[in-house]
Amino acid sequence: MPIFFLNQNDIPTHYYNVLPDLPKPLPPPLHPATKKPLQPTDLAPLFPRALIQQEMAQEREIEIPEEVRRAYQLYRPSPLIRARRLEIELDTPAKIYYKYEGVSPTGSHKPNTALPQAYYNRQAGVRRLTTETGAGQWGSALSFACNYFGLACTVYMVKSSYAGKPYRRVMMNLFGAECIPSPSPRTEAGKKVLAQDPETPGSLGTAISEAVEDAAKHDDTKYALGSVLNHVLLHQTIIGLEAKKQMEMAGDEPDIIIGCHGGGSNFAGIALPFLRDKLSGKRPKLRAIAAEPKSCPSLTEGRYEYDFGDTVGLTPLLLMYTLGHDFTPPAIHAGGLRYHGAAPIVSLLHKEKIIEAVAYDQQEIFSAAMAFAKNQGIVPAPESAHAIKAVFDEAERCKQAGAAKTILFNLSGHGHFDMGAYQDFLAGNIH
Repeated sequence: MPIFFLNQNDIPTHYYNVLPDLPKPLPPPLHPATKKPLQPTDLAPLFPRALIQQEMAQEREIEIPEEVRRAYQLYRPSPLIRARRLEIELDTPAKIYYKYEGVSPTGSHKPNTALPQAYYNRQAGVRRLTTETGAGQWGSALSFACNYFGLACTVYMVKSSYAGKPYRRVMMNLFGAECIPSPSPRTEAGKKVLAQDPETPGSLGTAISEAVEDAAKHDDTKYALGSVLNHVLLHQTIIGLEAKKQMEMAGDEPDIIIGCHGGGSNFAGIALPFLRDKLSGKRPKLRAIAAEPKSCPSLTEGRYEYDFGDTVGLTPLLLMYTLGHDFTPPAIHAGGLRYHGAAPIVSLLHKEKIIEAVAYDQQEIFSAAMAFAKNQGIVPAPESAHAIKAVFDEAERCKQAGAAKTILFNLSGHGHFDMGAYQDFLAGNIH
């Protein structure tokens, strides 16, 4: 099982910004009240100036601050692994590689953006950050990053995950963050949702509403988002930039790139640096596949239209694939993928048929996750298991066609805090 390691001097010095390479300009976000194109000053109550500039930047490369690169050295570069044993088990001519982001301090790819967001906020004199989290991967990552850079942190965690994934909230508390089940009576947004449905399992959209409201009411507080927005996807390109170097070390290049999809950050992180070659015409046949849950199928069944990023309507309107901002998905175990919309960048690429999307149900992805764990020794997060299922499907297609394609996927995190979900699967209680 070849493993391709970079040394810490190989950590990228710049992020890749896809905005100038998109097939058409990204439509602007709209002000939630006026419905007119958003101005940079409209975002000032929520984000520091540096992140607002990154959100709209047109330079292809954005420098990574040296202090952030030093923080990345806690876990980066992450390994690229060729799964030869899996190729044999699947009896496929395909070559399968995975970039393993579960080596981060909190076990997922989320610190890649949490660290720079905390850094830029500290530089701007912010005292506290608020955010939302689904499965808890983003909440624990931001808690870790805030602790690293000396900020307070408040996390609104979707209620079904707050109850079902207790060790994620314990991790947040360990790093000094406050974790609140959402919807909560702490905010007007939370009170409104609870009044409509006291037994609601919650949603990421509702948790976003609460976190945004909290930040807007306090002068010393800003808001941090773990997916969807341009600057978040920008930070995650460190995954694909490292993977490009590692694929060169392997003497190979991917024909198919796969990532699970909720809001779009980890899929974009692995795919965008490679898609640069497709967008330029250098590799027109390169495929990129986003794998999402059937219970929350924003790309495969959503509408491409302007919609709010949150449930109550406090955030800017984004042109994206959406199931509707009032959509409450079932309380599936892949809590990190329970979001009604998709990143505008990913949405545009899907609309222009630059990327593909597939959707799976829980039983399919847990079966794939179990097979992968037994073969590779890594228990994947339920979110990542969607990508694994897509890899299995593509490997089978290669087998049927006799095509020796190279498949690269992002194993975005481990499932050590998801043993309750695996216990349910083993007991036959996953539906």
